[in-house]
Amino acid sequence: MTYTEILAKHSLPPPSTQLIWTAIVDVADRQDLGPSPAGHRYIVPILGGRFYGGPDIEGLNGMILAGGADRQLLRPDGIKELDALYEMKTDSGIVIVVHNKVIVDDTRKPDRYAMSTIRATVPDGSFAWLNRRLLIGTLQSARPDRQAVIIGAWVADVDTAVS
Repeated sequence: MTYTEILAKHSLPPPSTQLIWTAIVDVADRQDLGPSPAGHRYIVPILGGRFYGGPDIEGLNGMILAGGADRQLLRPDGIKELDALYEMKTDSGIVIVVHNKVIVDDTRKPDRYAMSTIRATVPDGSFAWLNRRLLIGTLQSARPDRQAVIIGAWVADVDTAVS
């Protein structure tokens, strides 16, 4: 079979997404760490915040724990790479470690491009399925209302059912 015949025979289902949580993450002022061969480096301490489960996601509400940080790299081409590591604690006491890697392109108009891949590490229990799924994220600034960012976490699947 040729490549085109194989592709014609096998349909690719488009991915779908479901909102898993939204978070408002309070941040401190950005601190300059200086230049590097890859670009200019910064760090933004994470001070806390709240998160809320998406529709049909029961019990995924809680607080963002202080102590995490967002390491940022401003590349020579103007693109920002953000690498945030922090913890979220549900109201029932489950701690979720979040590793969020973001690409920000401020040249896209009218709205900048700010999308991410999120790795959630969750203990066994009701949210352990997050360990087995690809999460994608969105990022917006909450300024001037609050010195914070708003993060949306979406599970990607070829089916909208989450389990």
